Amino acid sequence: MKKYLLDIAEAKNALPPKKMQVVVITTVMLSFISYWRASAIVISDLGSSAYYALGIAEKAVGPSAPWFILFVMLFAYGIRAVYIESSSMFVRGGVYRVVHEALGATAAKFSVSALIFDYLITGPISAVAAGQYIVGLLNSLMPSIGVDQTIPSNIGAMVIGLCIEVYFWRKNLIGIEESSEKALRIFQVTSVLAVLLFVWSVVTIVMRGASIPPFTVSLSPDAMGVLKNVDWLRTIGVVGVLVGMGHSILAVSGEETLAQVYREIEAPKLKNLLKTGMIIFVFAFMFTGVNSLFASMIVPQHELLGVYNDNVLSGLAMHLAGTRPFLLLLQGFVVLVGFLILAGAVNTALIGANSVLNRVAEDGVLHDWFRHPHRRFGTSYRIINTLAILQLLIIVATRGDVYLLGEIYAFGVVWSFVMKAYSMIVLRFKVKTHREWRVPFNIKAGPYELPIGLGTIFTVLLLLGIVNLFTKPYATVGGILFSIILYVTFGISERANARRAALRNPGLERFNVHGQDLLTVESIGCSHPQRKLVAASAPNRLYQLKRCLQETDPDTTDVVVMHAKILAGKEDATVDGSITTEQDRLFTEVILLAEREGKTVLPIVVPTNNALFAVAQTAANLGVDEVFLGVSERYPSDYLVEQFAIYWGMAQLEGGRPLVLRMVNGKSDVREVL
Repeated sequence: MKKYLLDIAEAKNALPPKKMQVVVITTVMLSFISYWRASAIVISDLGSSAYYALGIAEKAVGPSAPWFILFVMLFAYGIRAVYIESSSMFVRGGVYRVVHEALGATAAKFSVSALIFDYLITGPISAVAAGQYIVGLLNSLMPSIGVDQTIPSNIGAMVIGLCIEVYFWRKNLIGIEESSEKALRIFQVTSVLAVLLFVWSVVTIVMRGASIPPFTVSLSPDAMGVLKNVDWLRTIGVVGVLVGMGHSILAVSGEETLAQVYREIEAPKLKNLLKTGMIIFVFAFMFTGVNSLFASMIVPQHELLGVYNDNVLSGLAMHLAGTRPFLLLLQGFVVLVGFLILAGAVNTALIGANSVLNRVAEDGVLHDWFRHPHRRFGTSYRIINTLAILQLLIIVATRGDVYLLGEIYAFGVVWSFVMKAYSMIVLRFKVKTHREWRVPFNIKAGPYELPIGLGTIFTVLLLLGIVNLFTKPYATVGGILFSIILYVTFGISERANARRAALRNPGLERFNVHGQDLLTVESIGCSHPQRKLVAASAPNRLYQLKRCLQETDPDTTDVVVMHAKILAGKEDATVDGSITTEQDRLFTEVILLAEREGKTVLPIVVPTNNALFAVAQTAANLGVDEVFLGVSERYPSDYLVEQFAIYWGMAQLEGGRPLVLRMVNGKSDVREVL
């Protein structure tokens, strides 16, 4: 037993008992939100398509368009299921990460190119659609005030769209974050509008009657693209269905936001993600799908294709039962909510594209020149400038034409979905570890499991992608050219970064680190009445942290994760505000584990020459209720409990109190009350 004895006299000199130095580690993560707020963020992007999807589909497939939109909204739950499975596998489960794991770097670059193309069009189409609604409202009001003039819809929408883009360009340069609070407020207001339109539409149909849109597909020449002269294709029913779905698929754009927001969903993470998916499904089906059907039933077809093609919900509002003043007020409410949700989609597009490009830059794929921080605001302004300028050019080039933007938009939407779904099929066979959740409908065939549900979703998406290649020439040419240009840019950047990339570990988290001369509850950011302390020493042995997180209520308790920095000999204990590469690896795993559990942690480093004594002293200084230790490979658990009890008695301030000590590994959990 003597070989295990620690020098208690030396421990007394490790650090003064009432004054400790600490390195506080923070990250841009670790702020978890409810499933309602997560739903609101996704709907701020996904819900914007309700304002323009029907008008685009009507031009392509005629009066049957709302049925295609309804079908696409149902199919969207399958797409969402793919994202749910991928997120449960990878906490940071975006397209780039998933495709990279499944298919390698080359495919990942192409998938990112499609995704960035998606984001580049999301901003312009949302900004121009907002402009169309504002111009439509102004044109409705002008006769009421005696003005016999109208504003050209496309030109007016283009000017307003440019103003919206410039505004959010500036805001992102300064450093705007996607606020879940603001998104929740927009979601609440939009929900009020959705209920109002639903009830008012039902009342109108009961009072006046309505014409049910036909189920027959009537494809316009533009809808067939380069296949418009191939007459025999029109006789094949499935072709018409795929073309109709292809022109309606943009109604479900925004699904990638679900993978991005999963990182921030609070515990229980997967359960809350499933709730988020259901809320998004119900809301999008009602707001986009059902309102599209009501608009086709209530608004005369010639007006739907003419006056209200680019502002369908305004057309619905103006054709409901009621007097003109009330309908103008309703149209004003429609435009106000539309402006909020469409402007939010513009901001989300810039934030999303900036985030994705920063992510690939961290892997050395995009040159570090793009990530150079703004001198004043610290934002990656070169990426933001590039994205904003491209979006402004797209608005000017399309001259406010929502239909043209919608056609181009479909390329990025479909192919990012295709790559994601195919990658998940590959990962079913490549990574056979346990999954918390899988896309349903799987059949056992000997040692293999056939992913029928996942395979069906991929097949439909692939067919839509192929059909879109031929029926949307602008999207095909623009999307392929953009993908090639961005892929070449990635290749050149990666070569230029090769030397730095060899020294970089792309998997490490990016931390903000600062030293504190005094370890207190306030100095490390504790904000709850109860506290737990977890001692962590190695990234591959964090059983104690996982157990602590699983048992902790984040609304009442702070979890402090402490690493003891062992000083060599007479090494200076002064805090220098930095961490080593080993500590970086450790806290990266800590953050990833906290993200998986959906709970916040407060990482700190304490310099000491006796780790166990430093843990006891930290627990005393912070007033923690429970301490979690990992099981040692060198010392027996009962010995460490005995030693910690001695140090706890030494470290406590006046008026000692009980403390629960836990020693945890993968198989055991020893609990002692000291």
